[in-house]
Amino acid sequence: MIQGHNYQRLLEISKRVNWRIEDIIGPDKPMDFTRPFLPESFARTGELSFLTPAERLKLNQIRGFGYLAMFELVERCILPVIEEHAPSTPDQDPHRTEALANFVTEEMKHIELFVRFRQAFRAGFEVDCGFIGPAEDIGSAIRSHGGLGMALFILGIEWATQQHWLESVEDDEGLDPQFKSLLKHHWMEESQHAKLDAMVFHELATKAGPEKTLAAVDAFLAIGAFIDGGLAQQTQLDLASLEATIGRTLPDADRETFLARQHQAQRWTYLGSALRNQGFLKALGEISPEGRAKIDAVAPAFC
Repeated sequence: MIQGHNYQRLLEISKRVNWRIEDIIGPDKPMDFTRPFLPESFARTGELSFLTPAERLKLNQIRGFGYLAMFELVERCILPVIEEHAPSTPDQDPHRTEALANFVTEEMKHIELFVRFRQAFRAGFEVDCGFIGPAEDIGSAIRSHGGLGMALFILGIEWATQQHWLESVEDDEGLDPQFKSLLKHHWMEESQHAKLDAMVFHELATKAGPEKTLAAVDAFLAIGAFIDGGLAQQTQLDLASLEATIGRTLPDADRETFLARQHQAQRWTYLGSALRNQGFLKALGEISPEGRAKIDAVAPAFC
């Protein structure tokens, strides 16, 4: 047990909040392309004064496409890791394996949800939006940083997802209701995943000891640096998608500003919001105060 949670309780909650893909996405649930998809705190289109309001809306929707495509990529990346950790030993919680197996099943469902979202988005948007890949190569590169570093990465992503919904999306009434519904249902199940991740990380870190846990923080930061490189590439792809959508090429100075501002916006969305998340920092700090201090030192660059 950790932080007042146990595997049986989290499994019971997961079963209560479970949903079916066909109930939340389909032809009878279209997206409203007259409305933004992402909160401005993530999209940061208001910083780009050289774009018209209509162009900023298109960029917001491109970023919305990238947001769920990114989480599809991440869930494809972490799925093998959760499967690896699911088997339990006789001395562990008897509900542990079932809870983690359910975690895997839900992640597979989320991937399928995101695939269907991409299909629906492409049917309603003017152009095909580019996205980094291949997912298999990216996942392999991230997983090469070791099990404990990967567990810390998963923990950060899961806690950031919680924060995204609760602090930025839930009360934003201006967003497209269908896109918002997808985020809500994703959050409903990820809420249990974040707690499961904290428990698994605690198990692994306790077994590994302080020195290996601190090394895992370095591995986690290396994963972050790798992802940051991908975000820079994604910003280039978003610029290309925007220019194709609005039918004009931005002047060089505006393109330079776009790339700098939007890269930083992407950094905050996927990295900074994890590095500053209090649930993530608390889980790490309980095991490695020195590791948390390392995270605190680098976080400002991603905000």
